[in-house]
Amino acid sequence: MTHNYKKSVWGIYPSRRAVETAINRFREAGFLSSDVSVLLPENLGPKELTTEKSSKAPEGVTAGASSGVLIGGALGWLAGIGALAIPGLGPFIAAGPLMATLAGLGVGGVVGGITGALVGAGIPEYEAKRYEGRLAKGGILVSLHCDKSEAVTQARNLMERTGGEDISVSTEETTQSFRASG
Repeated sequence: MTHNYKKSVWGIYPSRRAVETAINRFREAGFLSSDVSVLLPENLGPKELTTEKSSKAPEGVTAGASSGVLIGGALGWLAGIGALAIPGLGPFIAAGPLMATLAGLGVGGVVGGITGALVGAGIPEYEAKRYEGRLAKGGILVSLHCDKSEAVTQARNLMERTGGEDISVSTEETTQSFRASG
């Protein structure tokens, strides 16, 4: 084990309400907004989730303030929210470290779309394919970055109690060292 403990706990949530409840529980448990990633279909949200389409958006990934993503409620607490176009799956809203990973990989060019990106994030391929299948059916992917083994146990328990399904733990494969600014 290295001195940098980096694992993520992943799960699929069936509804936006369940995700909002989970995010509130993560925050109450002391997880940082920068430790939480969410990937949800753009067409899922009620009125408070609105996006403006940019007419000059590049193919693949678009992110940042220019995407015009406005999110209320618990999702508004998350860091780095942006819009993504995932080939074969359509428009998504992403937040947290996963947003940076997907933007950095340029999801549009990743072989296997989101499966390839998830495998790149350290998830076994069979899990990544299952997650892609659940995302295609409207599921919401959530991950919690953990820097201690106790946090992994806590994250799993929180996900189980808040309705998370297909929960798994991955070791983050950091091929380049990057830190969140701030």
